Amino acid sequence: MSDSDILLEAKGLAAWYGAAQILYDVDLQVRRGEVVALMGRNGAGKSTTLKALIGMLARRRGQISFMGHDLSRSEPHQAARLGLGFVPEDRRIFTDLTVMENLEVGKQKLRQWPDGMAAPYWTPERLFELFPNLGEMPQRPGGSMSGGEQQMLTVARTLMGNPFLVLLDEPSEGVAPVIVEQMVHMILALKAQGVSILLSEQNMHFAELVSDRAYVLEKGQIRYHASMHELAANDEVRRNYLSV
Repeated sequence: MSDSDILLEAKGLAAWYGAAQILYDVDLQVRRGEVVALMGRNGAGKSTTLKALIGMLARRRGQISFMGHDLSRSEPHQAARLGLGFVPEDRRIFTDLTVMENLEVGKQKLRQWPDGMAAPYWTPERLFELFPNLGEMPQRPGGSMSGGEQQMLTVARTLMGNPFLVLLDEPSEGVAPVIVEQMVHMILALKAQGVSILLSEQNMHFAELVSDRAYVLEKGQIRYHASMHELAANDEVRRNYLSV
């Protein structure tokens, strides 16, 4: 793929929570139509990286570009309007709204790729094909759904914004195996539609099933970058940076 296929790029990304620096000079890229895993143990800086990219942290430094737009100082809503989606680990659905109402909240305009091709477009009906569980409960309040169903709803609501790229934070964390399996199918279906995904993950098996490339974080720094196949075959890197 050429450089023109790069959708999201960070150079020298640093971030802080208060006085504590969490990220140190992180460089990464996500290209059109690929799934990239951001791997690392708990506390390595994976979620912080996604939050820094979308603009949720008050203190960050470095360059962030998304489809030709500079996001280095942008707010999350500005990034979302440009087609950068974010699915947080803690779900953040509207518990007093129904499934359909949650989806309507996320709705954004149709989009086009720079070359004029139509970008992926999502409706509730298409999302219910992707997430059959949600299709069975369109009028159920978010607060009376299981954790896995809420996770699906968060992803579906983000897709209603018709994003070019989705930042997906720990999709397999704390949900039942059957939901994890559905998440795998969902990510592969999104990729087939042309949606790019940057996912933070520590489940090696899950990442291997869906990802093209991987970055490995340790203490807020990128320690390794390779194809997912190469990472899976590298026992030393997995032992040093991913084993618990």
